[in-house]
Amino acid sequence: MLERFRQFWTNVWAPFGDLFLRWGISPNTVTFVGTVGVCAGALVFFPQGKLLVGVLVITAFVFSDMIDGYMARKSGKVTTFGAFWDSTLDRIGDAAIFGGLAMYYVGPGNNNWYAALAIYCLSMGSVTSYARARAESLNMQAKVGIAERADRLVFTLVTTGLAALIDDLGGGDNWLVAIPIVLGLMALANTITVIQRVQVVHQQALAIDAAREAAEN
Repeated sequence: MLERFRQFWTNVWAPFGDLFLRWGISPNTVTFVGTVGVCAGALVFFPQGKLLVGVLVITAFVFSDMIDGYMARKSGKVTTFGAFWDSTLDRIGDAAIFGGLAMYYVGPGNNNWYAALAIYCLSMGSVTSYARARAESLNMQAKVGIAERADRLVFTLVTTGLAALIDDLGGGDNWLVAIPIVLGLMALANTITVIQRVQVVHQQALAIDAAREAAEN
């Protein structure tokens, strides 16, 4: 759903990409720095209970995911390794966000059930990505699911940031319950997406196997 806004935000941040190119900074470097920033925001501030600060730091760096792609296209340096590098670091950033929330609930958030929910989101998020990557390595497609990666991250970060802001402004920590609610929805979305991808790949695999058997006979 949120992918439709990607071009808008790419245009907004394009001047920064042009500046980085003039400075001789490579797209892969931007990807790396952005991931380090996301990890720092999640793993340094979330475990301390500084949820709003963490979200703001993550947001400041998460747009590198758009800038690096723009820079690669603009400079003509779209490479196979760049695509691999970007996808790999995306997984690290995602794990840091949900891992940071899990650390928050083990620490100041003091709720092991919510920590387990965050860990489940982390794990299933990796499985959804693996399912698609493994399908593509077998010459099949698995780009299906009720929520894209960007949707899951944005909803989680926006909810965390708003709940923490309201709490900091004196609205009460009851607002923080919105975070595990969204985590629950993301866990459900991830689970359904994995099931959908397994079903799609299963259908394709049956067709491929049937075609191979027919050719052998």
